[in-house]
Amino acid sequence: MNICGCLVSAAPGTAERVRAEAEAMDGVEVHAVTEDGRLVVVVEDTAIQRASETIMAIHQIGGVISVTLTYHHFEDLDARETRPEPVAQSSTP
Repeated sequence: MNICGCLVSAAPGTAERVRAEAEAMDGVEVHAVTEDGRLVVVVEDTAIQRASETIMAIHQIGGVISVTLTYHHFEDLDARETRPEPVAQSSTP
């Protein structure tokens, strides 16, 4: 699982178009758009594309001034399933 939180800045008058184009991409959710053209976006890996590739595609949307990574979480789910659980230690001698 790979989750990235981004702040996207759009040129004046382009925020709604940027939102529509970003939301059309797999693995992208737009959670908020401000009046001054900032978008709160979450990007996740998909079966065919990494989140980093999707973020680079967002950079290419017309009207996008910048995309800033503000949060990142990666968890290897396959490794977690095969990792043994910790053993609780007894407090008695």
